Amino acid sequence: MVDAAREPAEAQGLQPAADAQAPAADAAPGGAADSGERGGTDGSAEAELAVEKLDRPLPEGVRRRVVGLASDALGGLPQGELPQSLRQYVKFTPARRAKYAATALAAALESEPAFRVRIAERLRLGQPDLVKALESGSVPGAADPMDVAAAAYLVRSAGWSRLVAEAGEEAERAGAEGAVAEAARLVEKLQAELAELRAAARADLDRQRAESEDVRREAESLRKKVRSLESDTRRAQAETRRLAGELEAAKAQAAAERGAVETEARRLRHRVGELETAAEQGRRSAREGRSVEDMRLRLLLDTVLQSAQGLQRELALPVSQIRPADLVEAVVPESASPHDVARRGLADDDPALLDQLLAIPQVHLVVDGYNVTKTGYPALPLEQQRIRLLGGLAMLAQRTQAEVTCVFDGQDLDVPVIMAPPRGVRVRFSRTGETADELIRRLVRAEPQGRPVVVVSTDREVAEGVRKAGARPVASVLLLNRLARP
Repeated sequence: MVDAAREPAEAQGLQPAADAQAPAADAAPGGAADSGERGGTDGSAEAELAVEKLDRPLPEGVRRRVVGLASDALGGLPQGELPQSLRQYVKFTPARRAKYAATALAAALESEPAFRVRIAERLRLGQPDLVKALESGSVPGAADPMDVAAAAYLVRSAGWSRLVAEAGEEAERAGAEGAVAEAARLVEKLQAELAELRAAARADLDRQRAESEDVRREAESLRKKVRSLESDTRRAQAETRRLAGELEAAKAQAAAERGAVETEARRLRHRVGELETAAEQGRRSAREGRSVEDMRLRLLLDTVLQSAQGLQRELALPVSQIRPADLVEAVVPESASPHDVARRGLADDDPALLDQLLAIPQVHLVVDGYNVTKTGYPALPLEQQRIRLLGGLAMLAQRTQAEVTCVFDGQDLDVPVIMAPPRGVRVRFSRTGETADELIRRLVRAEPQGRPVVVVSTDREVAEGVRKAGARPVASVLLLNRLARP
């Protein structure tokens, strides 16, 4: 409370009461005289100010004015004279300080008397007349009570708590009077609106009654029209049902006739298709028959001509009485040895046997592909088996000039086989639902009677089937041995 008593003196630029007892040389000019003159009265004033305080919280309006004055003056104070809690807001604008530092400013003004004195000094510079009037004990009549209360709170002149309380009461009375006036104005407005609503409601009720009477008369007229329309509707519905029955009967009859016509048309189209198919098959068979027979005859003729030419070259001898049988080398019964007969025969797996067969003019070599590869190198993948076999057959065809056809089973292939057949070798895969054995038999049957055909397969059924068709079957190992020979 001593600091509170010393605040007015500090606000006037004087030293505190304790410093007033210092030597006159350290005081400002006229300080000693002032201290002597006021010595009798300052003691009682300071005592009175020391015990003066607010008996309730600072009114909100006064608090806002005080915070506004402090926020305006805060930027002009040295950093060292500011409370620690307010130094972070120094760089804020006054409006931002009043908004964000209001609580900190109010607390510092209440708990830091030195800071409050600095704000009071700033107020003295800004509003000297108001501060002097408060210190002299008079209140300007034209001043705003809130400004007076805020200045009194900061300066802490005699009777400042009473001024603050009176300002709060004045603000409350002004607020209450304003609320009463606003309520009275609102009541008058509501009463006027109620009267207008009542008048509008009466007018609306009269209008609705008139409209209701019109609607009643119109509804009666409409009921009569509805009864007439219902009667007409019943007659129309009966006529509609009769016409619908006739229409359904006509549709049923038309559908039956259309079904009969469509059935006959389908039968005729089917018959026409059969006739066209038969005619086309006949034409195709005629063409194929002529072309196949011509091909077979030409191939057989070529075979005979080449064989005859070869015989002519080999038998170009002078005319002799010797018959061909006399020149055939054989074992004479009187001097024959069993070993001589054995030396003239060739084993089934002797590659020379295949060379002799391929030396026949116009010979056709048909190979059961997988039967050969699975006999010779079954551990390899199917693709590698095909590549290895076809490579060997290409070299064999180049050396012997024989026609070579290699047949593979194609019904179990998962993906299409993309390959370039080697030169001189015809590669064929069986169709879906057909085995390689069946394709080989068809190839043999397609050849003309008399043409030499050699089929390489270890399958007994294949061998028996091609033998009946006139071909010569040989084992797969014979071809493998021939391909292994350089």
